Amino acid sequence: MTTLVYYKERKAMTMKAGKIWGQTELIHANGVLEFHRIEYKAGYKCSEHEHKYKWNGFFVESGKMLVRVWQDADQEGLVDETILGPGEFTQVKPGKIHQFEGLEDGVAFELYWAEFNHDDIVRRTVGTAIKGKK
Repeated sequence: MTTLVYYKERKAMTMKAGKIWGQTELIHANGVLEFHRIEYKAGYKCSEHEHKYKWNGFFVESGKMLVRVWQDADQEGLVDETILGPGEFTQVKPGKIHQFEGLEDGVAFELYWAEFNHDDIVRRTVGTAIKGKK
């Protein structure tokens, strides 16, 4: 079930979506970032999935969450497992299959972001003084 919610105080629209494992609420999204509040239930897990270009971060506010990250094929099926409690954070690189599981009922904040290459400038020329305008 998906519900559109309007908060008059914030003058913003948020999107809530019910899931088998709980619910997710989109708090903010722009061209480089998404910020979600998720409520998760003990004994449930999300799908195994990956994001081609986005990082995925999890910050737990309450409860306990297990985050699984499948490593590359050359590591023979290795799966890293990280248990997060209140105030703890982990992140998953783009292209890594991952999944979260509720160990205790809780609330977490899920972030997606793109990583910029700060050295992405390609100069065609160099800066110079303009003759006669010193």
